[in-house]
Amino acid sequence: MENEIIVGLDIGTTKIACFVGQRGEDEKVRILGYGRTESVGVEHGVVRNIKMASESIRKAVKEASDQSNVEIEDVWVGIAGQHINSRTNQGSIMIPPEHRMIEQEDLDRLIEEQHGILLDPGEVIVHVFPQTYFVDNEELSVEVSPVGVAGNNLRANFHIVTCNKDNLEHIKSAVEDAGLHIKGVVLEPIASALAVLDEGDKNAGVALVDIGGGTTDVAIFYENIIRHTSVLPLAGNAITNDIREGCQILKNQAESLKTKFGSCLKSSVNDDDIIAIPGIRSQAPKEISMKNLAGIINARTQQILEQVDYEIQLSGYSKKLIAGVVLTGGGAKLRNIKELAELITRNNTRIGTPDEHLERTNVPSDELSHPMYATGIGLVLFGLNKAEEQRRLEAEKLDNIDIFKNMDEKKQEDINKEPEPQTVEEEPKKKKRSIRPDEAITNFLDKLFGENNID
Repeated sequence: MENEIIVGLDIGTTKIACFVGQRGEDEKVRILGYGRTESVGVEHGVVRNIKMASESIRKAVKEASDQSNVEIEDVWVGIAGQHINSRTNQGSIMIPPEHRMIEQEDLDRLIEEQHGILLDPGEVIVHVFPQTYFVDNEELSVEVSPVGVAGNNLRANFHIVTCNKDNLEHIKSAVEDAGLHIKGVVLEPIASALAVLDEGDKNAGVALVDIGGGTTDVAIFYENIIRHTSVLPLAGNAITNDIREGCQILKNQAESLKTKFGSCLKSSVNDDDIIAIPGIRSQAPKEISMKNLAGIINARTQQILEQVDYEIQLSGYSKKLIAGVVLTGGGAKLRNIKELAELITRNNTRIGTPDEHLERTNVPSDELSHPMYATGIGLVLFGLNKAEEQRRLEAEKLDNIDIFKNMDEKKQEDINKEPEPQTVEEEPKKKKRSIRPDEAITNFLDKLFGENNID
């Protein structure tokens, strides 16, 4: 299908969002419809109650289906949570003698072998990302694919992302209970990166920080290769809970205070600014100091960003982030979070939104450009890229078959072709034997060095 329709399902801690899209003009994504509902039964990116989560998924999917007029069956699902881990590994294979050069099947075999590495009990592999390739112990530059290089041994360094098997099964059960089939599972920061970064960012070096409700996801790219991933168990909900406890108010009031009046810097608010919160029943309104509110938000946000900075330092690429830090997710809309991130990470920082990858349609693009939708839109982009890659590989395979078929047909024509009749002279001359090019060179050298001539 030339313009396949892809569905992305973002199962977050605070929201579940479903997006239906296809490839639009200028390689952008055209969102045909989307649905969003409160996430129930999910904590820190992990499905705790399968039935409750399934019902939330069903509501979001129905809304997206009605808006897009598309019957939804297959979905690409984002995965996050503190059960996500990553590690590095090195793999190596010998190239078969019949392969004159490394072929795609050799590369696929090397990557597939990584799925057989020894894991901790209860872990399964989500992604295998090649980092650096070596052919006969010679490192290839990032611009050179190993496919087509002549060699006897192919070796590579890999970044491998794993998750807890039970948690993955819970996600699968919740999605299937909603009447859907999982097309693939994608680490959420990988999806978000597709929605808010471009090739220039990933080539120059960039740290993507997706601040959601239950987790903060970090993905570091350099030379268009993902170098480091991490999922931190602190995010927007922790800030909301701090406000609720610190100000002695309800959770929904705390969330409203955070999004409407909150700031990550105490210096950005006046000492005498006061917010009045309606009291419960007959109680008098509660007055909240904006200075105190900013202090609560600053303390928790600083803790989150310090852990992000630790992950950047741990990656070994802290000095190579020319494109700096990109904040996305719902938490990226906190006022002055950009300035605080620059203070803590000592890197240029910007807020990443998916609007540059969106085609203007009847769906409100202003709403979709919110950072909280980066993961869902990125899942659609991931699915589109996979579908297009599969079509390209199939087309190349067919082209190769056609090439060899034509060569075989030409060879058979030459075999079936009858030899032309030869004229015989009355006095036959001395018969000469035809000489191949390599024999001609040998004969020339024999004559040159005085060897016997051949008839």
